[in-house]
Amino acid sequence: MPKNPRSPLPIRVKPDRPVKLSKVDPASTEGLNKADALKTLETDAARIAAAQTLMYAEDRKALLVVLQGMDTSGKDGTIRSVFAAVNPVGLEVSSFARPSEEELDHDFLWRIHKKFPRYGNIGVFNRSHYEDVLVVRVRKLAPESIWKARFDQINAFEQLASDMGYRVMKFFLHISREEQKIRLQERLSDDRKHYKFRPGDLEDRALWDEYMSAYEDVLQRCSTKTAPWHIVPADRKWYRNALIAGAVADELESMKVKRPKAIYDPSDFPIPD
Repeated sequence: MPKNPRSPLPIRVKPDRPVKLSKVDPASTEGLNKADALKTLETDAARIAAAQTLMYAEDRKALLVVLQGMDTSGKDGTIRSVFAAVNPVGLEVSSFARPSEEELDHDFLWRIHKKFPRYGNIGVFNRSHYEDVLVVRVRKLAPESIWKARFDQINAFEQLASDMGYRVMKFFLHISREEQKIRLQERLSDDRKHYKFRPGDLEDRALWDEYMSAYEDVLQRCSTKTAPWHIVPADRKWYRNALIAGAVADELESMKVKRPKAIYDPSDFPIPD
């Protein structure tokens, strides 16, 4: 299926380059309108599904998509929209909340490694190992000497994944403080969305500046050639989805996965009446 040339691309963070999130407009749409974005999304979702089918047949590679962002930035909505056409058998979605007692008795990457997708599949992390250099840092759950060392540990971990046949794509869903307030209020005003609200959301909102500083360090120190970070303006849900779908479709197709040849002669197996 041909690429849709109207698809903009998210901002790919270059390795070791300083990042200032205040210079990135969360409401940007790069001139794309909603109608065209929805058409682009439909095209790219089909490309993702087709590429995943080939990857599943080859069974030698996998794609891991990491989604990070402040509360209400749209991680769940992104998963529903971008991967809607993928065969559920080939999609593995994992969410990482507060570590359990068992998980805390292992290294911080232990629970992450267990959730890597099997070959042939797309894995999506709703939050991830980056919580251990974000929440842990901002909430002061570990000393600086501990969380700071994790940057290099994460980079080595993701390089190992790349060496083993994984492609790793990481997306920071960049929402504005103003838009977050609107979405949080919607959760309180609409009884269909009450289940989405947590009092802890307001505690994190009060630490907004601290989280932005932490994210800037993550984007600078952990965007590598093999596992790049992308910044996605997320105030417009339709634009967010279009950007990520296009980038994921392009990445899958760049893996040049091919349907394996049959190891038997199909003519040797006539189907009986």
